[in-house]
Amino acid sequence: MVLRRLFGNLHFRQHWFHISNSRHNLALSILPQSFFRLRSVGLVDQVEQESSIVEDVNDICRVLSDFRGPHHDIESALNGFSGKISVDVVEQVLKRCRNLGVSAHRFFLWVGKLPGFSHSRIGYHILVDILGSCKEFPLVWDFLLEMRDSKREIRPEIFWIIFRSYCRAHLPADAERAFKKMEEFGVKPDIEDFHQLLTSLCQNNFVNEAQEIFEKWKSDFDICPKTYSILMKGWGNFSNSDESRKLFDGMLKRCTPDVIAYNTLMGCLCQSGKVNEAYEVFREMRHHGFHPNAASYAVFLRASCEANDVHSAVKILERMRRYNLVPNVFTYNCIIKLFCKREKVDEAYGLLDEMIERGLQPDSWSFNTILAVHCQLCEVKKAHRLLSRMDGNSCLPDKHTYNMLLKMLINVGRTDRAMEVWEGMGGRGFYPAVSTYAVMIQGLCRKRGRIEDACRYFEMMVDEGIPPYLNTCELLRNCLLHLRMRERVHVLAIKMQQSTSCTIQELSNVMVNKSMILSKKNDF
Repeated sequence: MVLRRLFGNLHFRQHWFHISNSRHNLALSILPQSFFRLRSVGLVDQVEQESSIVEDVNDICRVLSDFRGPHHDIESALNGFSGKISVDVVEQVLKRCRNLGVSAHRFFLWVGKLPGFSHSRIGYHILVDILGSCKEFPLVWDFLLEMRDSKREIRPEIFWIIFRSYCRAHLPADAERAFKKMEEFGVKPDIEDFHQLLTSLCQNNFVNEAQEIFEKWKSDFDICPKTYSILMKGWGNFSNSDESRKLFDGMLKRCTPDVIAYNTLMGCLCQSGKVNEAYEVFREMRHHGFHPNAASYAVFLRASCEANDVHSAVKILERMRRYNLVPNVFTYNCIIKLFCKREKVDEAYGLLDEMIERGLQPDSWSFNTILAVHCQLCEVKKAHRLLSRMDGNSCLPDKHTYNMLLKMLINVGRTDRAMEVWEGMGGRGFYPAVSTYAVMIQGLCRKRGRIEDACRYFEMMVDEGIPPYLNTCELLRNCLLHLRMRERVHVLAIKMQQSTSCTIQELSNVMVNKSMILSKKNDF
């Protein structure tokens, strides 16, 4: 959208629950002056429309969370949003409600009945992914039947999602059955569909099943080096280089290998601790006229990092520089991690600079690895500078970034600074979930004189409909009772009981029951 292109550093992604007016005002206060100049070029309406969509998505997601029970009348609760539904709104709601399978499905069906509305292909795919992740497989197949009967186009990608879902649910046989059923839905499986099935199985540690399916179906498809590479990598994850070598030798009899196949075999050998054999394969590859690429060297670089061998890792990196081969972000992150482990933080920063100079975008993992060192050493200023650098590189901090930073600030007594960081989260496109609230609340509970602040963040959490961890409830309750603030416990319990979230209502018993027991003991 226009706004996202104009303001790469302003991430309009919101927490899926309703945002209070104070938070909305905070977001406005951090907008750059260029934002307000949009008024002079007539784009203010787009700004307001974007903001309106965000609020609608938040409110709808809150309804889906609050009315998640099978007995809840979610349809009636959604009726007030019928005039605000668009394809964009539906897709955003589904993406943010991935853990609410039944509610998301009911929302999808409700939207489909609105006059003049037609779901997008992406919307269908997102819902199938949600239902599969929640193991609602009967609903998945009912959904596909409905698509087929209504003459909706069913693309192969929807079955790839189903393969992954079954494998993640530890149901490899069902994944194969889904592959067999593709033709019933008008999709004739090809080699790419076969690859997706094998990949899903191997990525979820069902390499034996993948091997059996390969042997069963290989005559039905035009098998290529990619097919063998998928299986070799699967065996490599189990450090079984012997099976990988057998597959490679079998491939040589059927088709000509490519660089990816050689790289995969070398990776499998390194994972099995056979680095010298991997170097022999490297020389063999060059002997047969294949030119090693960045991934070829990265295999050995990552092996050096796994062995904590800084000297070898740097040597391989220098060779890659000499041949103008650029490692990917994952490989750079491995070296950054090794440098940080060896307390070579300056060298780690040097790699961050190099990544940017060579056209790569460091990710949150790149920064978090260095941030972890600063937090362990309680280097507050350096940690804040790194956070600012993330802003400068348009890298969004994630929950790990904030959890580490907040925990350190509270531990060193900078609770005021922790609260400032918290208030700035929205401007960086991050809205805290349960783990970040837990860091804040539990940290404040352990600081003298900060119990009221802990209660305030707990109330914010309840207001936003985010169920707290059980141990967060217990810690806050015990601290309040220890300070003879029993009345405050009851106030929090009542607030939880009034929540529209069933889970929060149930957790209110943790507050009430313990408090009542102690109260009765004190009566004697």
